[in-house]
Amino acid sequence: MAEDIQKVKSIFSFRRVIVPVFIGCLVSGYLLYQNFQEELFVKVAQGSGDYIWTDLNSNEWEEPEEFSPSEKGNYQKQTIAQLLSKVDWGWYTALWLFLAFVTMAIRDLAYVVRLRVLSESDLSWRQAFRSIMLWETASAITPSIVGGSGIAMFIINREGISLGRSTAIVMITALLDELFFILIVPITILWLGYDRLFPEYLSFGFLGEELDVFTVFLLGYGFIIVLTSFITWGIFFKPYNLKRLLFAIFSLSFLKRWRVNAVVTGNDIIAASRVFRDKPFVFWLKSFGATSISWLARYFTANMVIMAFVYANDHILILGRQLVMWVIMLISPTPGGSGVAEVLFTSLLKDASIEELALVAAIVWRMVSYYPYLFIGSFIFPTWLKNTSRNRN
Repeated sequence: MAEDIQKVKSIFSFRRVIVPVFIGCLVSGYLLYQNFQEELFVKVAQGSGDYIWTDLNSNEWEEPEEFSPSEKGNYQKQTIAQLLSKVDWGWYTALWLFLAFVTMAIRDLAYVVRLRVLSESDLSWRQAFRSIMLWETASAITPSIVGGSGIAMFIINREGISLGRSTAIVMITALLDELFFILIVPITILWLGYDRLFPEYLSFGFLGEELDVFTVFLLGYGFIIVLTSFITWGIFFKPYNLKRLLFAIFSLSFLKRWRVNAVVTGNDIIAASRVFRDKPFVFWLKSFGATSISWLARYFTANMVIMAFVYANDHILILGRQLVMWVIMLISPTPGGSGVAEVLFTSLLKDASIEELALVAAIVWRMVSYYPYLFIGSFIFPTWLKNTSRNRN
């Protein structure tokens, strides 16, 4: 027990909190500095600009080489600093930034409701709130591909839920999150279309290869489908068979180093199966409903931030691009997607009505949706640890 406590303390240590903050601030600061130096072609009234644009390759993207000088053009070169000086930082901006925080509050409330449903109200509202805040902090300071699931089991267990049920609850929350992604992706593609959802101008380096955004997205989406399928099969149909399969796979010579972890995962799936496989439909409807609300509120946070700087009329496109961004962030190796999130937000949303202010919006978005949890959890943790010491089962 003492060893577990020391591990959790190390997770919430000052060093763990400051590293992702430093990474995010460093990347954002560098990109912001570079962006301030960059001159953009900004559309102005016809005849008042110095450049005209000709779509030479018929792809509808305004590329720098397609601009040519003209005394009566409709484009001007302006720096980001010049553009920022034109932003109204008054009540309009404050209102939309306030609404951004409201959507984050809705997201957290939905998470609290879900945790209450999954615990069958054995967790009080206060306990569920504390658990979610600490869980979010753990997710923010660990790589996205790892997440805060391991520490979440400890958190819920400390609140008085048995370790078996805590494990089951955490596994089911992950399953519900992945199921939301699996269902929303085809709906989004059908609504927006492939060309609008996956911009051709963006590519990523992966394992030494340059891949377009759609290929990287497919890697993340495929990973989600495979993982969700295995977990669903194990929890609701054949938990012991899945454990034996995992043991057999990880008994191969080149995978033996992860065999212990595979056995632990198998045990977790069995625990989740015992707790949840016979729950009624209404139980799952409430749980998935809360999950959907939480994710949609998370997405709308970016919409509110964007509206704080410029009027955006294609909110569905912004939501769809965020879906692409979050799937890619799932395979990000940095804590909480630090650095990766800022780049993705800027790249994926720069043509969604806010090209000239995309980076500014990206930084503000992370300030609203990411950085607060780094500090909230650290403030809550010491008192929480003291107050929950008697609840450990």
